Amino acid sequence: MTHSPMAAVWEELGGDPALLSGVSTVVRAGALEARLPVRELARACVGACALAAAELAARRAGLARLPRVSVDDGAVATAFVSERHLRIDGRAPVSFAPLSRFWRTADGWVRTHANYPHHRARLLEALGAADDATVEDVAGVLAGRSAREVEETVYAAGGLAVALRTAKEWAAHEQGLAVAGRPLIERGRPATAGARALAPLDGGPLLPAAGVRVLDLTRVIAGPVATRTLALLGADVLRVDAPRLPEDPDAHADTGFGKRSTVLDLAADRHTFDELLAAADVVVTGYRPGALDRFGLAPEALAEHSPGLIVAQLSAWGAYGPWGERRGFDSLVQVATGISVAEGSTELPGALPAQALDHGTGYLLAAAVLRALTERAERGRGSLVRLALARTATWLADGIEREETPGAAPGSAAGTPYDRPDAWLSERDSRLGRLGHALPPVSFTDGPTDWSRPPGPWGTDAARWV
Repeated sequence: MTHSPMAAVWEELGGDPALLSGVSTVVRAGALEARLPVRELARACVGACALAAAELAARRAGLARLPRVSVDDGAVATAFVSERHLRIDGRAPVSFAPLSRFWRTADGWVRTHANYPHHRARLLEALGAADDATVEDVAGVLAGRSAREVEETVYAAGGLAVALRTAKEWAAHEQGLAVAGRPLIERGRPATAGARALAPLDGGPLLPAAGVRVLDLTRVIAGPVATRTLALLGADVLRVDAPRLPEDPDAHADTGFGKRSTVLDLAADRHTFDELLAAADVVVTGYRPGALDRFGLAPEALAEHSPGLIVAQLSAWGAYGPWGERRGFDSLVQVATGISVAEGSTELPGALPAQALDHGTGYLLAAAVLRALTERAERGRGSLVRLALARTATWLADGIEREETPGAAPGSAAGTPYDRPDAWLSERDSRLGRLGHALPPVSFTDGPTDWSRPPGPWGTDAARWV
């Protein structure tokens, strides 16, 4: 039996398939158009997240019926490029630095990521280029080298570069094989029990994660999208960063809605961090696998630390295989897994219409946490969930059927074409200035329609729970 993408996700989350009848969809032609079924992926990820939120809300509020979930392609498509819609006092952010791009090599193509100063420095060091090297300088160096050799050399230096591969080449790659053998959403339960009970919901809007404390150890897009979504749904989300590793201020603004942000040195401020951890319900990690192990913060160690703790781990390539400890970003995963070939031409590699691996995986991660909270309320145990951008990429390339006819799926309705995102954009004042931003796409009856607070400056909040 063929499942819709949303039904497939809901099954992986362990959800009751009968609840899917409570989801309606507004299909909009032109939303997230691509050769691969990006619209279907985005719709499924957001829909499953909204359904998990509605399920938890019904349980905590004692509702006889589940709130109705609505998934509008327009809202989803707008949210999937939220970083492009962000405006700070009218200024649009710059998404990619000059050295983050495709480069022609002697035998193909390679893509680099150098948005952060330390990644740019390591890239140039690996290539033997000067600190002030221009795009033309780097292009000249790479034109005479092999793409795979550049990939290995730059990675060994702590930088980020990935050679272009076809889907067939990725499927035969050792990491591709490891990724394909894993579930889209890995779920496990530690042996410990004794989770604290959450108070029943009272009043409106329905906030299924109200009272849930989320320790946010993520960066860039996917992890912060997940925790931004949990904040929308009422969670107290505290993002913790190292003081010597500042985030890009525009990226922080885009994904900082509803959250608080603090900085802690895990060596010097470990007592403070341990106090936060002891009172947390959820810990979300987005650093490369192994990066937090030296602090005793491996996912398994976290899961054993506190009874009932839910630990959610996000990585680029998966926490396994030969690339298990490599850094990565959405744009690089697209290049490695064959997506850039599928979306490109004979002249140039291409890209998805959004950083859909980031955003999609972010909503899947939030959905997994919400379902884990529901299961914790039933069984008194925490959960360990893992997702990887590369696994989401494999699902997009091989596991989703395109819905060719709008309105053909049960519970869906054809809407107007998606040509302007204005209906899903808003403005508000903040400590950062006047913000223009995309509204959240997660929607259910009596649920929140916007975040309770705008983002603030990075690292300026107290390291405590409210």
